[in-house]
Amino acid sequence: MKKALTAIAAAAFAFAGLSTTASAENEKFVLISHAPDSDSWWNVIKNAIKVAGDQMGAEVEYRNPPTGDLADMARIVEQAAATNPDGIIVTIADFNVLKGPITDAVDKGIPVITINSGTQEQSEELGALMHVGQPEYDAGFGAGKRAAAAGAKSFVCVNHYITNPASVERCRGFADALGVELGSQMIDSGQDPSEVKNKVSAYLNTNQDVDAVLTLGPNSAHPTLAALRDAGLAGEMMFGTFDLSSEIAEAIKAGEINFAIDQQPYLQGYLPVVILTNYARYSVLPSGHINSGPGFITKDNIAQVEKYAGEYR
Repeated sequence: MKKALTAIAAAAFAFAGLSTTASAENEKFVLISHAPDSDSWWNVIKNAIKVAGDQMGAEVEYRNPPTGDLADMARIVEQAAATNPDGIIVTIADFNVLKGPITDAVDKGIPVITINSGTQEQSEELGALMHVGQPEYDAGFGAGKRAAAAGAKSFVCVNHYITNPASVERCRGFADALGVELGSQMIDSGQDPSEVKNKVSAYLNTNQDVDAVLTLGPNSAHPTLAALRDAGLAGEMMFGTFDLSSEIAEAIKAGEINFAIDQQPYLQGYLPVVILTNYARYSVLPSGHINSGPGFITKDNIAQVEKYAGEYR
């Protein structure tokens, strides 16, 4: 997979060079995510679409529901399609909620690439050109295998966006790798840092047999780390998280977080813009979906990636 992704990425960068020498046609694209304004993880994708837009001579607008409300996101997709852009890039945060607006856009003849949340099968059912993202269950399963190898038997999955089905798949994959039921080991933490910290602390106080923690991104990782530090458990308990931030990178170096699962969000923003631009100009298109992850960042390789955290990683 790594070789295939490298080849596709190299082709996309080659297309970038080709397109900047051709006359720019000022294509207009819209990227619509499910993320609330408070989720800073998406800054990497915002940076990626800006870089790609500048390189391609295309205009790329980022839109999202300010509070993360998926009904609001569905309306944003409808509004974007009504402007007849040259392409739409969209997350499949909830297939049932977004199916109508996305298929309506496809039926209007607007090229669509799905990213991040959702599956390749869902992307195909919606009529999208391709999906660029990380198989979430597989990523969770891979994390669970690492936890199992470390001797973990009981865990808590701190889910800060439980309304997104992909988040549950992450937790489920982790549980399956450990050979246990997910059940109550997944908690709905909410997104307020104080609330996340309090819920994690309460869970650990009630369930003292927990020997592993999985968080689903910086929004839950940062306050969970604070809860573990307060309890004197930081570095004593297996701790894995999805995604990367400067604080997560420091915790990996300190031995407080064992690994971060890297879905390479930069590629999720950059590649669709390059691909849609070349599709609009030359009708060329990669032949399949692109897996941007999962990769695992540990103390052994953190030095290679930490300087790019929050901007390119």
